[in-house]
Amino acid sequence: MARNKESLTLLLDIGPSMHNALPDVEKICSILVQKKLIYGWNDDVGVVLFGTEETDNDLAKQVGGYDHIVVLNGISTVNRNLLGTLKKLPRGTVAGDFLDAIVVGMDLLIKKFGTTNKGKMRLCLITMLKEDQVGIISEQMKSHGIKLDCIITRMSSGMADQKILVENDSLLSLLGALRTRNISPVTVFRGDLELSSKMKIKIWVYKKTSEERFPTLKKYSDKAPASDRFATHEVKVDFEYKSLEDPSRNVPPEQRIRGYRYGPQIIPVSSDQWEAVKFKPEKSVKLLGFTDASNIMRHYFLKEVYAFIPEPGNKKAGVAVSSIARAMRETNKVALLRCVWRQGQGSVTVGVLTPNISSMDTMPDSFYFNVLPFAEDVREFQFPSFSSFPSSWQPTEQQQDAADNLVKMLDLVPYGRGEILMPDMTPNPVLERFFRFLELKSTKPDSEVPPLDTSLRAVTEPDPDLSENKSVLADFRGCFELKHNPKLRPTRRGEGGENRGYFPIEDFEAMIARRDGSEWVVRGIRSMKIYISDLLENSYEGTPTPRPSTEPEEFNQFLREIFQRWKATDLRGFFEMVASKNISLISKTEAADSDATDSEARSFPAKIYFSSQ
Repeated sequence: MARNKESLTLLLDIGPSMHNALPDVEKICSILVQKKLIYGWNDDVGVVLFGTEETDNDLAKQVGGYDHIVVLNGISTVNRNLLGTLKKLPRGTVAGDFLDAIVVGMDLLIKKFGTTNKGKMRLCLITMLKEDQVGIISEQMKSHGIKLDCIITRMSSGMADQKILVENDSLLSLLGALRTRNISPVTVFRGDLELSSKMKIKIWVYKKTSEERFPTLKKYSDKAPASDRFATHEVKVDFEYKSLEDPSRNVPPEQRIRGYRYGPQIIPVSSDQWEAVKFKPEKSVKLLGFTDASNIMRHYFLKEVYAFIPEPGNKKAGVAVSSIARAMRETNKVALLRCVWRQGQGSVTVGVLTPNISSMDTMPDSFYFNVLPFAEDVREFQFPSFSSFPSSWQPTEQQQDAADNLVKMLDLVPYGRGEILMPDMTPNPVLERFFRFLELKSTKPDSEVPPLDTSLRAVTEPDPDLSENKSVLADFRGCFELKHNPKLRPTRRGEGGENRGYFPIEDFEAMIARRDGSEWVVRGIRSMKIYISDLLENSYEGTPTPRPSTEPEEFNQFLREIFQRWKATDLRGFFEMVASKNISLISKTEAADSDATDSEARSFPAKIYFSSQ
């Protein structure tokens, strides 16, 4: 049997008490099969219904009893037909016996696999029963190497109608539909945790969390004949490198070399040189030291979380790990480690080790490990402290109370309900939407993308039950009312979407000073260019349009200075443009406080000098 192959038998209660819950059961079972068709297409799935009017199972035929139980689908490799079956479950007419159903499910698994597949067989029971019975049943399964998952629906007290307190997403999680793949636990590291050269503890390291990504989408070719049943439709991609001097000549691998940009240069580095440059540390996990937990900020954590456990069966390692973990918890300390997970790894990981004290006698203490950034990985953005703001910017007591009430109203652990959006029970809506659309396309190739499913809206949209208190929202809105600021300077939109206000110098300086992106410098320069161009075109063209300067003497002095300073340089083009635009000194006719006469303005050297060339 394949390493990660799973054998799952669904035990579904379809009796009258479950009728209201069956639409959700159909949905989550369908999603489970959809994901297995993608990630576990080699898995085996069986379906047993109890609470049915008829009886159809091997035990009833062989030994009698086990009434009102039907094996809807024997244990077989998952397929698309099973998906259609689970979408339309029948409605039973009698109350089923979940214990008999478990026995029938165990019988199916044992007859199919015997004792050769322990640990990879699973029963999933969906019914309405008392919670204290779940643990007893689970213990009985262990002797047969069978895992039992129970999904329980409950009746709300004092009401005749059934109310499902477990949401769709929680059902999905308990069912295992959110576990997109059956991943066997594989150690990242097995070896010594080196506290010193003479003190070492045998540990195993596993990944505790890992981001689930989209399944690999492969290129598909439809060129193969439709009659070829063994066609793989695989597309192979080959790359060829051509010479610039002779495009018809291929460049073989031995004549190619990588180059790395260094300023304006490209530095060639051969593969041998690159191998020599690579850092090749020895495989090890070494303690660097301890520090207060308050010194490690939560926002420093990177990548996945790892679990450090003592080597199984090694009592000395278990005692050592437990003693260190408990000492760290009592002193509020964390450990810094230097980790190289495997031999030949070209990088070193530095991270923080946090104690995880077990609350169960049968579970040893352990550690959680989070990767920490190096200096090059940290992004520092300086912001002013809130305490430095003036009192007029600080919230009033009424505003603070309104904000406190809003936070309390949106508490994700509301009274009388379980925690909302728990990570273990919250599916990734992007992946879920993809899986459902893929299943739809498999049956209807021309179908359009459907709207977002109701169960996924609970993840992507606020819970309407949390925001039902309209008075809290009204109070918060009233305390933070947005008002028009009459002092805000007017602005107008220029070409290219640039903000060209009536204060161009201030706008330009503000854009240049921004450090949240290099594009602001480019936009600032482009905006100033456009503004200057407009200024030169519209300032004076033989019309009585007023000059933009309110200080004629300063303008005239600046114009004379730039001409004397730059007339003999390569800025001739600029002065030609100035002359062509009829820009000259501001005369007394234009401004009474000007120091230039009309004749001096008409004979300004720039105009005369370039006109005579």
